[in-house]
Amino acid sequence: MKKFLFLLLLFPALSAAQNKYSLSGTVKDKSSGESLFGATVFIEGTSIGTTTNEYGFYSISAPEGSHTLIISYLGFDNIKKDVLLDKDQNLNIELSESSSQLNEVVLQTEDSEDINLRKPQMSVSKLKVGTIKQMPAVLGEVDIIKSLQLLPGVTNNGEGSSGFNVRGGSVDQNLVLLDETIIYNTSHLLGFFSIFNSDAIKDIKLYKGNIPSKFGGRASSVLDVRQKDGNNKNFALTGGIGTVSTRLAVEGPIVKDRSSFLVAGRGSYAHLFLKLDEDLKDNSAYFYDLNLKTNFEINENNQLFLSGYFGRDVFEFNENFKNSYGNSSGNLRWNHVFNDKIFSNLSLNYSKYDYDLEISAFEFDWLSEIDNINLKYALSYYLNNDIKLDFGLNGIHYLFNPGIISPTTETSGVNYLKLDQKRAFEGGLYIGAEHQVSSKLSIQYGLRYSNFARMGGQAIVQYENDQPVVYDEELEIYKRGTPADAIDYDKGEVIRGFGNLEPRLAFAYELGEHSSIKAGYSRVAQYIHLISNTTSVTPLDVWAPSGPYIEPQLSNQYAVGYFRKLKNSGLSLEVEAYYKDIANRIDYIDGSDLIGNNTIETEILNGESKAYGLEFLMRKTKGDFTGWLAYTWSKSEQRTPGGTAGGPGINEGEWYYTPYDRTHDISMTGTYRLNKKWRFSANLIYQTGRPVTYPNGQYEYEGQSIASYSDRNSDRLPAYHRLDLSAILVPGKPGKKWKGEWVFSIYNVYNRRNAASITFSQNRETGINEATRIAIFGIVPSVTYNFKF
Repeated sequence: MKKFLFLLLLFPALSAAQNKYSLSGTVKDKSSGESLFGATVFIEGTSIGTTTNEYGFYSISAPEGSHTLIISYLGFDNIKKDVLLDKDQNLNIELSESSSQLNEVVLQTEDSEDINLRKPQMSVSKLKVGTIKQMPAVLGEVDIIKSLQLLPGVTNNGEGSSGFNVRGGSVDQNLVLLDETIIYNTSHLLGFFSIFNSDAIKDIKLYKGNIPSKFGGRASSVLDVRQKDGNNKNFALTGGIGTVSTRLAVEGPIVKDRSSFLVAGRGSYAHLFLKLDEDLKDNSAYFYDLNLKTNFEINENNQLFLSGYFGRDVFEFNENFKNSYGNSSGNLRWNHVFNDKIFSNLSLNYSKYDYDLEISAFEFDWLSEIDNINLKYALSYYLNNDIKLDFGLNGIHYLFNPGIISPTTETSGVNYLKLDQKRAFEGGLYIGAEHQVSSKLSIQYGLRYSNFARMGGQAIVQYENDQPVVYDEELEIYKRGTPADAIDYDKGEVIRGFGNLEPRLAFAYELGEHSSIKAGYSRVAQYIHLISNTTSVTPLDVWAPSGPYIEPQLSNQYAVGYFRKLKNSGLSLEVEAYYKDIANRIDYIDGSDLIGNNTIETEILNGESKAYGLEFLMRKTKGDFTGWLAYTWSKSEQRTPGGTAGGPGINEGEWYYTPYDRTHDISMTGTYRLNKKWRFSANLIYQTGRPVTYPNGQYEYEGQSIASYSDRNSDRLPAYHRLDLSAILVPGKPGKKWKGEWVFSIYNVYNRRNAASITFSQNRETGINEATRIAIFGIVPSVTYNFKF
């Protein structure tokens, strides 16, 4: 009898489960066939809904019967579809671009305005390429990296500096991915421009914290950049002619509706103007890059992608100095849909960064590189409407070539030297879940296990007392330890291995229809390090793996935030507070020699760092005037005691500011649409000057004047601020196939000479000490013509 009652009670649930069906498919752009990442798919009048993944795939389950499906995506017209669910079925959807999308939503911190309050993922920002193209830019060149620096928590080290810093972290703590391949240097012309050609980019997403478990390997952030797949409907041209560069992108179908290609190139020509000056005609500085992508839809369940990027910078000065550096990357990807609930992605990636330096006066050539091969397999399982699981694994093989020095002539006084190549393997295994616990509470949680093995193929120096750095109490300086022996390791041997568990947790709780609170925690291990004693990344900086004397960095970040949308106004407010601590953060000793050093461990000390701050973001996303106001108050500090080396450490073992500390960072960005022909934009930026170390005195030693210095990073450069303006003119009548626009911009309108650095020297004639401010840019006007066909 009890069994009968149990089955009777269970039967309705079983019956309901049997009468529930799955609806899955892809959402794409109707005009180009591009998959849409973050499109919203939900059933009208219910809480059943989801968003598409990175490849445009979605899956939902609903009871048997007739339903109205609503599909929406930012900048596209919403559509409704009536569906009859009487079996599991596939439904592919195409959306049309909205005619008014150009000046609507400019910035979002989630994939859709309708769901950003509910999703637990926080500390993530997404920029539209269309928005970036409207912003004023230096020399008229659209720049994704500089646009990201207008967001709260993102800065750089000033004009002419490479990369970006996130929440007080260094450049090497950012994982930058282009179509899933690792990019080691994001800059052209030493930081004036980024490597990302906006005409080839589809999606940009920056994770500042609470990094999903599928990502690993960097302590501060993840920048996930996706290239366009290519138009599989029609041939199209996009490009622009600017003050210093020209770009052109060509895309079109190979087999209509099934396969497509994209080829985008960009090159600078400012060096040609140098030829007009007799004093500069032997100098040259230029860059070029190329983006390639193709894809083929085998059937509705299988699709192949092949993409690549190649970029290079070249500098030449009077035939005496030549420097070139660049990135090369490739990605082969297979997307497979097992069924209406399981989606998989298998990818094989290759990435290389190299630099070459030739100095004729010393008759030598320097070549160095880092490259990796990365195999990844990821699965997404849509268990039901409330739970989505992601799990996968990956393995990366690294080859570090710190440098090969070769004489360029027979009379060169430089001997051939090849620094030891270093090999390493990094693996990762993860599982993550997005769980809608109730109508108000959603949780994102996961666990990643990472391991790292420093591989053999070289000799490892052993030091007396196992100390590569020792403190000389008499001279009060750190110096190299005394080598005691060297051990040869075969290529297949593991010199040293590491393993770490990396939990991730975030939740969102809706306080009401228009507000929510979020909180999160993430732990990340970073196994490779950029060793540098400059405040900005240079091509000659050294990448080094963790190993016998270098520990992996371990980051813990905590964040909490309040999010609110003001009803029907297009205004929203986001406030986040964060705290981040990083163990095993290395720093260089005073007087370190990093270039051409085969034992880099003798120049560094292990320490710890911490960063904390408060971020505000007010956005307006509707109307003729759109934009945002961002403010960040933050601190970034480091402590580096002497450790096993003894001595006081750096700065007497006390906390000191990192070069990435910015107490106050304010940016305002706005776009005003006057009419169909004219749009106006402005950026206003203010930052506290970055920390630096100044001399605080001098003394005489053997007839020479020697400077003494204050504590590390105890001084600051003057505050950085500037105003940029731009006007965009769209001539002609709308509806034409050829669409063009003129962009007139002025960078640094009031000609602020912001200090990139301040140097101190003694005037030989007067003997007076002098400080010299070095500024990169004053006022810079530019004109660019963009077109699309």
